Amino acid sequence: MTLNTGQESDQQEADAVPWWKVVLRHDLPASLVVFLVAVPLSLGIALASGAPIVAGLIAAVVGGIVAGAAGGSPLQVSGPAAGLTVVMAETINQFGWAVTCAITVAAGLLQVLFGLSRVARAALAISPAIVHGMLAGIGITIVLGQLHVILGGDSNSSAIDNILQLPGQLLDLHGPATFLGLLTLGILLVWGKLPTAVRKVPAPLAAIVLVTVLAVVTGASAERVDLPSSVLDIQFAPQLPGGGWADFAVAVLTIALIASIESLLSAVAVDKMHTGKRGNFDRELIGQGLGNMTSGALGGLPITGVIVRSSTNVATGARTRASAILHGVWVLLFTALLATVIESIPLAALAGLLVHVGAKLVNTAHIREVLRHGDLSLYVVTVAGVVLIDLLSGVLIGIGLSVLLMLHRTMWSAVHSEGEGDTRRIVIEGALTFLSVPRLSAILNGLPERSTVTLELVVDYLDHAAFDCLHTWQEAHERSGGRVIVDEVGHPWFARGKGGSPIVRKDRAGAAVPRWLAPWSEWMARDGATVEADAPVRIPDQRPAPQCDTPDPAPSHATPLRRGTSEFQTRTAPLVRETMSRLAAGQQPHTLFITCADARIVPNVITTSGPGDMFTVRNVGNLVPPYERHSGDGAAVWSSVEFAVGVLGVSEIVVCGHSSCGAMRALLDGIPEELTGLAGWLGHGEPGLERSRTATPARLDGAEPAHAGDALALHSVLQQLDHLRESPLVRSAVERGELTLTGMYLDVGNAQVYLLDPVTDNFEPAGVRGAAQAR
Repeated sequence: MTLNTGQESDQQEADAVPWWKVVLRHDLPASLVVFLVAVPLSLGIALASGAPIVAGLIAAVVGGIVAGAAGGSPLQVSGPAAGLTVVMAETINQFGWAVTCAITVAAGLLQVLFGLSRVARAALAISPAIVHGMLAGIGITIVLGQLHVILGGDSNSSAIDNILQLPGQLLDLHGPATFLGLLTLGILLVWGKLPTAVRKVPAPLAAIVLVTVLAVVTGASAERVDLPSSVLDIQFAPQLPGGGWADFAVAVLTIALIASIESLLSAVAVDKMHTGKRGNFDRELIGQGLGNMTSGALGGLPITGVIVRSSTNVATGARTRASAILHGVWVLLFTALLATVIESIPLAALAGLLVHVGAKLVNTAHIREVLRHGDLSLYVVTVAGVVLIDLLSGVLIGIGLSVLLMLHRTMWSAVHSEGEGDTRRIVIEGALTFLSVPRLSAILNGLPERSTVTLELVVDYLDHAAFDCLHTWQEAHERSGGRVIVDEVGHPWFARGKGGSPIVRKDRAGAAVPRWLAPWSEWMARDGATVEADAPVRIPDQRPAPQCDTPDPAPSHATPLRRGTSEFQTRTAPLVRETMSRLAAGQQPHTLFITCADARIVPNVITTSGPGDMFTVRNVGNLVPPYERHSGDGAAVWSSVEFAVGVLGVSEIVVCGHSSCGAMRALLDGIPEELTGLAGWLGHGEPGLERSRTATPARLDGAEPAHAGDALALHSVLQQLDHLRESPLVRSAVERGELTLTGMYLDVGNAQVYLLDPVTDNFEPAGVRGAAQAR
């Protein structure tokens, strides 16, 4: 999501006024709102983690002041995060609180090293499905644990234990605590539907304050938050373990990785929410690391960038990192001066808040997104791993599955068989690797012994195992009396292997011209006949190898045209059949394209157009006879022009000349007497020849062509456009603005199209300085 232009103008204003005015106008109010959201969340996360309640407040203070000042994402707000509650609960249960603080310090140091090594962006390679699954698993675990607190019991560190004990807890309700927890949850659910003026108060703050006031007024017998007698008298000095260093190291790495990934993903999301300066991810990791080292040393929970607080910060108008820093200052002052207020908060109210937060982590929009991308299995496995085992195991299982899915999608080829009896076609698409060998071998070995088999290889990689499978089967099949025809589309992987010079790396494969662009000679056998599978493969130097063993159901004496139509029916027809079906009722071309009959000119290729786009007229020299001869031998051209303009209503007429034109050379050098028909037709080119001798030289990209024939081709295009204007029908359509006349020229040798600039009569390269306008 991107903020509106109002915020963009505010950002421009922030860049133009003194920093202290920006802080007072934007950052100070935003910091107060973020502070009000942060306090109840920090208390609830500490409760869910099994840490001392004050540890959540310490983390909030440090996250705001230290990470806010040192981090690389100016508008991100850091603090204790729900994403780490499960890991922290397990860590505290295993090591105790003092050692857990040491683990937090060590994890922070590791994050600093991550930032200094500039690996921050590598974490973004983790699939979004795993991240969403991790958050959903955390949310489910939080909900399962905090439901027990709402019901008046104690939360277990194991999600499975929480599930098994939940029925018993429902049968033994603790009235006041349950009522307060459910009331908190109810307020959070309905708050978003209240009037806008009411909703200006953050929902978490409103719910905790209202329920706390009710508990104090009624004297409800529910367990309250317990703070040390002096909040500022910190007693939680980090302590190294007496043994079990391997477990200690695993815990450090786990917290460092999870905190880093969550912070980076939050920073990416924050960048999408505003139009100001983008975040520096490596610096952000360093800031997060310094924050965790400080928080752990003071007895606080680990911190991460938190999307809930960060989005609130942006939405309430923050412009600089001062907002995050000030929010930490407000938390410190609140904790020091109003500790008695905190001790009035019922634990069940905080549990209700956490149930709401946890449930929101299971985001249905994320589920729909991963479903659309085909990653639902990855999401489900990650969720199950986080809930049933632990967070790190769930993430690692998700990463492992993502690698397997990647291998399946990128290295698993599609293999299917077509045909019946003794004539079969085996189509293989994708990357043909060892992963596909078992399935490929089963299909090949199931073919009849004496059958004729066409192997259609549409592959973008062929490894040694797959090549050996194909080659070995081919030899065995031919020894048994069968026939194998190999048809490679694209790079000749199999042909190179058979020729003794296989390509072993995909990035070293030569780019093969697609069959629909290449001449027949590029992909057919040189003699036009089918090449048998055991024929020697010649690999020319300095150019892509020819296709190996081009198939053709027609006899070996089939002409190139017959083989081309066979290729069309096999490959192209299935792709264009739907388009052709829509065009069957009639044509509505947008362009009349007049060009030379030269075999090197393929109008649809040089204009990137397809069926139904252009009404094409071809003749020797791309000539348009003067209008005065429209009823004589020029009738063929002019009838097409009148049909295109008067009936089809084309909006553009293009006259396209080209380099090395035989017709232009004939006009310059003279025409043999026996070619009377050609001589008569090329008489229409005389006006262009005369123009080239008397008019200002025509230019190609600012320079005159080196060859006289090419210069004449440019003048001829200009002359044919003038002949078109002689037609009353064409002239009237141009004057009404309904028709455009365009000059075009193709430099065949350089595959470069030029378009006529109507102002300078200069032919400009297409795609370099923009398409030229019609003349």
